[in-house]
Amino acid sequence: MRILVVEDEPLLAGAVAEWLRGDAHAVDVVHDGGAALERIDVHDYDVVVLDRDLPVVHGDDVCRALASGDPAGRGQSVRVIMLTAAAAIDDRVAGLSLGADDYLPKPFAFPELAARVAALGRRSRPAAPPILQRAGIRLDPHRREVFRDGRYVPLSRKEFGVLAELLRADGAAVSAEHLLEKVWDEHADPFTNAVRIAMLKLRRKLGDPPIVLTDPGVGYRIQ
Repeated sequence: MRILVVEDEPLLAGAVAEWLRGDAHAVDVVHDGGAALERIDVHDYDVVVLDRDLPVVHGDDVCRALASGDPAGRGQSVRVIMLTAAAAIDDRVAGLSLGADDYLPKPFAFPELAARVAALGRRSRPAAPPILQRAGIRLDPHRREVFRDGRYVPLSRKEFGVLAELLRADGAAVSAEHLLEKVWDEHADPFTNAVRIAMLKLRRKLGDPPIVLTDPGVGYRIQ
């Protein structure tokens, strides 16, 4: 998934981002609400991890903007989990009433945050089976395991993310631009060869016969 972490404490923001990247997500980080709205206008995020007490634009206002879908269609499909030190029931109710999909008080356990983010991500996309399978490939997103015809295939985070997107497409072609958007973060150069290199490595690891095809000018697909 593509995730935006909005947290004004740099150490916490970095720790959250690294934990989520460990689950093969593409994660961007900003430290104020204004920057968050700018990023959301540019990128198609699945989930926003949103601190409530933010400088520049308050987290409540960011959440309202996402819930309303304005401007420029912002927030029409993104899911929001709100983080805050205020843990009282009234505070949780207030956060959810702003349009947040989930609410997690600080301090929190990283595994719980990751599980809640994954659950929201499943809601932001069309329903998909818990195990992705096609052409002898079996991918378990939760265990982060891939098998081809019963043989375990060790993959890097990027390779795993690319394969998951191809399997979710169910035989349709997936463009390099889509893969950059969903598997890489905002620091990826759109003119880089990162997708092509990851695809070469993925094909090598999956072995013969080749099952990842290239549709010239369109993208990649699993036959």
